[in-house]
Amino acid sequence: MLLVAAPQLLEDNFRRTVVFVIHHREQGTLGVVLNRPSEIAVHDVLPEWGSYASEPQSLFVGGPVEQRTAICLAAFQTGEDVEALSGVVGVRGPVGLVDLESDPGGLMTRTRGMRFFAGYAGWEPEQLAGEIDRGDWIVVPSLPDDVIAVPAGNLWGRVLRRQGTPLAFLATHPGDVQLN
Repeated sequence: MLLVAAPQLLEDNFRRTVVFVIHHREQGTLGVVLNRPSEIAVHDVLPEWGSYASEPQSLFVGGPVEQRTAICLAAFQTGEDVEALSGVVGVRGPVGLVDLESDPGGLMTRTRGMRFFAGYAGWEPEQLAGEIDRGDWIVVPSLPDDVIAVPAGNLWGRVLRRQGTPLAFLATHPGDVQLN
């Protein structure tokens, strides 16, 4: 699933973000922001993985929690059994978490792309449910390629538009209605 920030969510860490939910359990929820590239190249932080990063080959800000922690998500080729791959933990369908201690070379031909994140977004039990009830987040299905989407293409708007009406109308929200 994806958490799409509602237009009225103006908090700096999450304004107009799209969060890919890696896991949602009783103990809490963990995800990464898909549309916040940084100015730091993956190669500068993880030299052995840099050439495997999807364009742009920058480290993405996955969220405000533990930004010194690196996370890699990969979208795997159709037909790949993600659960059977060494160094990969399946998340959902063809998307998996890649162990950054594993050998990158063996995975490259099996993926459609990889995205690297510094930090993550996390919620305590019931915290996310409260934010959703308050209207801060819109919960929508994810597509495997959302994980490796080029952020310059306005992922936030694209995800909203593909939901159909009435959510598609939110994609044209000006952000700050006072400036409209």
